[in-house]
Amino acid sequence: MSDLGSEELEEEGENDIGEYEGERNDAGERHGNGKARLPNGDTYEGRYEFGKRHGQGTYKFKNGARYIGEYFKNKKHGQGTFIYPDGSRYEGEWADDQRHGHGVYYYVNNDTYTGEWYSHQRHGQGTYFYAETGSKYVGTWVKGQQEGAAELIHLNHRYQGKFLNKNPVGPGKYVFDIGCEQHGEYHLTDVERGEEEEEEEALVAVIPKWKATKITELALWTPRLPEELPPADALPGQEEVPGAEGGDPGEDIQLLTDVSEGENESLRAVDEDGDTIRDEGRDYNRDEFRYDIDQGNISFEEDETR
Repeated sequence: MSDLGSEELEEEGENDIGEYEGERNDAGERHGNGKARLPNGDTYEGRYEFGKRHGQGTYKFKNGARYIGEYFKNKKHGQGTFIYPDGSRYEGEWADDQRHGHGVYYYVNNDTYTGEWYSHQRHGQGTYFYAETGSKYVGTWVKGQQEGAAELIHLNHRYQGKFLNKNPVGPGKYVFDIGCEQHGEYHLTDVERGEEEEEEEALVAVIPKWKATKITELALWTPRLPEELPPADALPGQEEVPGAEGGDPGEDIQLLTDVSEGENESLRAVDEDGDTIRDEGRDYNRDEFRYDIDQGNISFEEDETR
């Protein structure tokens, strides 16, 4: 997964005068439209107010990076676009020189993040799209990390549950396009990566391990079409029961309810005798998932207890 590896650049301060060409106020301060070449080689063109960058402007760094957007008292504030030296860019809201509010970050590997930012970090609700696999994470972020309720969507299945430090934890379920859901729970396990030198501590990797509990089928909602009205010469007070031809006219008709009213009520549980749903010979119930969030893939790993 690509991250915010772009170099953070500092602009010249208000006391670094450099060369200036533009409007001034009665006190001789830069005020209005102007162009400035700063001592470090950066340039700025845009609005000034009382000697400070204020309003719409374009700041170009000598290394090729640039910011195009709004300023407030010499700081990036409001709507703006920052293009970084590696080619990645951010388009969105700024506050006090930091990405803050809603914005979109386009990474150099074609990944994208669209959502909320807080103090330069992904924070709040957001969607991260993995260009290499076509997968996307839709959910909550805390200080730059995937954390909270979310959905990880892949090409032919999706996972719904909670995340902590980019890893799925606790109860959740996989929803497969073949028409079934696998319910279970993720447990975090520590795995040593290898022996290190004596003066260094062994690095420990946290691996989420999936344990399935049951498989349920998806209950497909099919709308019932209204049948033709009875003939006009039908006896008064005599009604036909739609869809009950040949049955008891007095039998109650149960209307289909909205599946969104209760996910558990809309699912049919399979028999508890261990029968599983197979797709082209693959047994989802007896296998364990190995989770790989960087690639956005779920691979199958045979249960070691068998």
